Amino acid sequence: MDCLDLLRDLASRPRHAAAQLRPQLDPATLNARPGGHDNSVAWLLWHSGREIDVQLAALTGDHEVWTAQGFDARFGLGPAGDAVGYGHSPEEARRIIVEDAELLLGYVDAALAAVDTHLGALAASQLDDVVDAEWDPPVTRGARLVSILDDAIQHIAQAAYVIGMPAATDSVMPTDLEDPAP
Repeated sequence: MDCLDLLRDLASRPRHAAAQLRPQLDPATLNARPGGHDNSVAWLLWHSGREIDVQLAALTGDHEVWTAQGFDARFGLGPAGDAVGYGHSPEEARRIIVEDAELLLGYVDAALAAVDTHLGALAASQLDDVVDAEWDPPVTRGARLVSILDDAIQHIAQAAYVIGMPAATDSVMPTDLEDPAP
């Protein structure tokens, strides 16, 4: 297996993980904010798609899937939706309300399909191209792709964790826990 095959395999992981969430993604679950946190499951999935899309477009020079495939209009989130989510204020994060799980999963899938397309057009030697010299060490194309996919995997895993929380929090709430006696 060569390095491009490894990256293709890595890119398949968030796609598979997101698809596994499908049966649990009803509107209430998507937009719940367990513990009052600003980032809902919808925000986590939307952000996963956005961070892949925006960073990949910067890397390739292609248009973002968000606008090129009309996801911006279909989501209808306005300026908050056009952002990536890094540095969202609590109010901006709470504006990311999505009731259509298929739309969210479709966007994540489309962003990852763009990664697949990019990987299919690369030679292994291009993974060493420096794409951001502002860092020390400079960031290569390969490192950026790993970073993009790692971030997506982390956020989709967070969404899976949050979806699993209700069953666990029904039995033990943090306020119910007491310090053990000395």
